[in-house]
Amino acid sequence: MPRRMLLVSASLALAWCGCSQPAGMQNAAPKPAQALRASGSTGKIQHVVIIIQENRSFDNVFAGFPGADAPLTGLRHNGKPVTLHQATLQQDPNVDIKHDYKHAQIEYDSGRMDGFDEDVWMNGQPAKTYPYAYLSRKEVAPYWAMATQYTLADHMFPTVWGPSFTAHLDLIAGTTLVSRAPLRMVSEIDYPYNQDNPNWTCAASPPPPSYILVDAKGTVTEQGGGPPPCFNQFHTMADTLDAAHVSWRYYAPALSTGSGQLWSSFAAIRNVYNGPDWANVIAPETTVLKDITNGKLPSVAWVVPNVNNSDHGGTGSDTGPSWVAAIVNTIGESTYWKSTAIVVVWDDWGGWYDDVAPPQLDFMGLGFRVGCILVSPYAKAGTVTHTQYEYGSILKFVEQTFGAASLGYTDARANSLSDSFDFAQPPISFKSIPAKYPPSYFLKQRPPGKAPDDDD
Repeated sequence: MPRRMLLVSASLALAWCGCSQPAGMQNAAPKPAQALRASGSTGKIQHVVIIIQENRSFDNVFAGFPGADAPLTGLRHNGKPVTLHQATLQQDPNVDIKHDYKHAQIEYDSGRMDGFDEDVWMNGQPAKTYPYAYLSRKEVAPYWAMATQYTLADHMFPTVWGPSFTAHLDLIAGTTLVSRAPLRMVSEIDYPYNQDNPNWTCAASPPPPSYILVDAKGTVTEQGGGPPPCFNQFHTMADTLDAAHVSWRYYAPALSTGSGQLWSSFAAIRNVYNGPDWANVIAPETTVLKDITNGKLPSVAWVVPNVNNSDHGGTGSDTGPSWVAAIVNTIGESTYWKSTAIVVVWDDWGGWYDDVAPPQLDFMGLGFRVGCILVSPYAKAGTVTHTQYEYGSILKFVEQTFGAASLGYTDARANSLSDSFDFAQPPISFKSIPAKYPPSYFLKQRPPGKAPDDDD
């Protein structure tokens, strides 16, 4: 296959996969990095760890947080206000709210943000006012502790309207281009989990999954039977980090599990899955705790949970906040603390109420707001930032930190996370995050094999 080369600096070249640029984005092609390695953090950040949780809106986790745009009331479709009720991570196991592209539009209601009571359960029954909820503050106490001690971003938006599969792709690539035509994937159509047929990866057997695609005119197409989930239509951070000689690892559940099939995004990237970079995709995801302790943390790490530790609705498990705290505490108590930036983010809103209408930057989104916590000795302590971020903001921060080339997708337009850090301040001393379950719990935990009922 012919390959194009892009100069990153006078001595560094980036080899792309040979695909064309996304239509409409030729003017946003990758440009040479401005400087090497010290460009984003004056050399103080040498590790970026991106922890990805599941299916919670900003209000669902942080309603009532001081200084944040996080009210405790919402609007129903009839214009009447509703007080948010308290929910727990453990209630209603096996129950989840529809949160695909179609139901996102119902909830969004042309920006009125009042259609959440018109959503439905996965079984099709009306959800009524159930989506108007916030999680028990006792259960999410680790998240609130991190947000209080470090920086909470209250305007982080997913790239597109869709659920988990598209969101996880955006967190490694900043785009979901899936064809040579200007089509972007905004949602996968629910597809049964099958342990013997990993449907959402390069190992998928026919028939391939179906997607909801949107073109540049905003036309929605439900395309059945393809394209297969083994993409080479767009570049990923694997390409740009490899070219900049920056080490990376993607910690995720094994592909033999439902969450691994759907959330291990590099398994759906052809040149990674079929090439030497597959050695950087590490299962089980709990290996990250051992790597930190053993001095093997790479420069860039994504950490994806198993379903029990994910915060996903319907799992009946309350271990998610402790899982995140386990990673943060293990880093905080290691030699990595003074050189690390941790980004805690949720992949999509999960159908839960949020009051902020997402800005519509293009025909794909942005999607409903999610939480984002920035933990670092150089985070602006005790700060709520209102800067508009999207998933491309995370990628841009990584690119700037390590002097890597821009992918030229949504990372090119996004505001970098860098304004939430103060690299001139004395580093903040780490204070352990209290949590119900210690790190040792997760090293002994038996990983589940079942995916959520909706597989996303």
